[in-house]
Parts: sequence; C-alpha cells; structure tokens
Amino acid sequence: MRALRWLGLLSAMLVLGGYVAVGDAASASLKPERSRMWMTVGEQRFAITLADNAAAGAFARLLPLTIEMSDLNGNEKHASLPETLPANASKPGTIHSGDLMLYGADTLVVFYSTFNSTYAYTRVGRVDDIADLAQTLGRGDVRVMFSKD
Repeated sequence: MRALRWLGLLSAMLVLGGYVAVGDAASASLKPERSRMWMTVGEQRFAITLADNAAAGAFARLLPLTIEMSDLNGNEKHASLPETLPANASKPGTIHSGDLMLYGADTLVVFYSTFNSTYAYTRVGRVDDIADLAQTLGRGDVRVMFSKD
C-alpha cells in the first residue's frame, strides 16, 4: 500500500513537472525576438541588434537612412540625425567596439574601438560581429546606410 502511494505521488510530480516545463516553454516563445537592422559601409554589411528602448525604436522608424559620418578621436564615427530621438543617457564607463549610441538627442555614434569614457550616452544597439568594423570604418569620413533589411 505504501509503495502504491509513493507511485501515485511520483506520477503526480511528473505530471506537474511536465506542465510547468511546457508552461515555461510557452511563455518563452511569447517573448519578442530582438530587433535587428543592418549597417552598410561600402561593400561591407554589419548586422546590428537594437536595444529594447524608446531611442532604438525611434531610430528604427527613421530607416532606411543614409548619413555621412565623421571620424572623432580615432575611435568613433558620428553624425547628426534628421530629428531628435528620446534620450535616456547614462555613463557606461567602458565603451565597446560595436556600440551604437546616441549622444545628446540627435547625434548617432558608432564606436570602433574599446575605451573608457566619462561621457553619457543612450544605447541604440550593438554591431553583432565587429571583426572587420575598425578596418571598414577607417580613419576618415564614411557614408553609412542603416536599413531594416
């Protein structure tokens, strides 16, 4: 009789465990996939994963967008945007190669070097694969196209 109770209890736990696992999988599949966009410089194309914030959403609504980006300090390209975006700046401390940030409310910055900074930025996104980023952006001014596809 005792073995039968244990078997019933074990069966109930397995059923509940299976239900929880299915429930977790279902809720995970309801989460939206991260937004993706593209940055093209010459013949090079870079995938960018957008941040989950108002600035990134507003930037995505501007696409497609082609802008001339100027070099600054040998570590970043920057350009004024055609309109201001919602900013929520913070000081990241370390800027990473591939960071796509908003300085102020209307200056887009693509960083191609990693360094420490005391400036405040709003994160817009991040270049997924930075292997050729610094070489592609180079030291001079570049024409950059941002697009959804």
